[in-house]
Amino acid sequence: MTRREKFFKTIKREMEGYIPFYFMLSPAQEKHFQETTGSSDYFEYYDMPLRFVPLPPVKRNIDFSKYYEVLPENATFDQWGVASSLGSFEHFAKMYPPMINFEQIEEFIAYPYPDPEKDFDWSNVKSNVDAIKERDLIAYAAPGTLGPTLFEIAWYMRGMEKFMMDMITEPDLVNYHLDRITDIRCVMIEKFAATGVDVIRLGDDVGTQIGMMISPSQYREFLKPRMKKIIDSAKKINPGVLIDYHCDGNIMPIIQDFIDVGMDILNPVQPECLDPAEVKRLYGNKLSFNGTLGTQTTLPFGSPEDVDRVCKERIETVGKGGGLILAPTHIVEPEVPWENVEAFLNAVKTYSKVN
Repeated sequence: MTRREKFFKTIKREMEGYIPFYFMLSPAQEKHFQETTGSSDYFEYYDMPLRFVPLPPVKRNIDFSKYYEVLPENATFDQWGVASSLGSFEHFAKMYPPMINFEQIEEFIAYPYPDPEKDFDWSNVKSNVDAIKERDLIAYAAPGTLGPTLFEIAWYMRGMEKFMMDMITEPDLVNYHLDRITDIRCVMIEKFAATGVDVIRLGDDVGTQIGMMISPSQYREFLKPRMKKIIDSAKKINPGVLIDYHCDGNIMPIIQDFIDVGMDILNPVQPECLDPAEVKRLYGNKLSFNGTLGTQTTLPFGSPEDVDRVCKERIETVGKGGGLILAPTHIVEPEVPWENVEAFLNAVKTYSKVN
């Protein structure tokens, strides 16, 4: 059985015992890896079963600075016109919303939202997908390309406080803004699906450590139908493509909504906010799971023995009957001892029953 066959049987919950895995490193951890191993690519070095397919941005000839009153000198702009400047720690950045002072819908209408075809470089996406699949690996649409997908992009552009207030006081502005983003995402996800990519990562954080960031009713009014439209656009082109949806925090009240709109895999299932075994018990017949290894608890503050124990527990509970990609719930930050990363990798080898 090929690795691709094992992956799909596992994610479709048709096989137990094979444990797909991966992790992503912060810049400091990646530097440590390179200095320690002499390798430049940790996905290759550790023979991870999946690879991410990039979608590079095309430079937009637009002066986005006119939408801001003040910006730091080192600010850069993304495809949506959102400015950011590097913070003082690792990969963290401060973001600045271009629409924060908009008051009329005409300002939203006039704003230069990105063109989903011209403002991204699609030229090598299909060849990258084909090359990955030829190597018996799983081609994942890169997380940063379509995730954040909708809610986060909307408030990145508008400002979180302003957008949250708009949801109550200015629903017409919210609907217009979300519709514009949705239409762009539909084109992008159709183009990705047409390349034959195996999995598309979408996502929007709508949860906090203790509960929802917005109410379930707001999610169902503003986001759910639009997420369904986006996912339907992909599956119309390629019915077999899998949707891996990222949403941090305690989002238990809307997991069924995720299933309703066609999500196949839920990431990251933060154990500090949710009980992964309970989520598996309640929804494991309809969803698979990606993550479950805590990056706020076990990885940074546990011992290698703790990491081994938790990985074994996740494989035996969340992985029962298949349906688990074992991974840290976020990027591996600098405070994580490298011995714990090695313990994670050793656990995957030790407890996998299918190689």
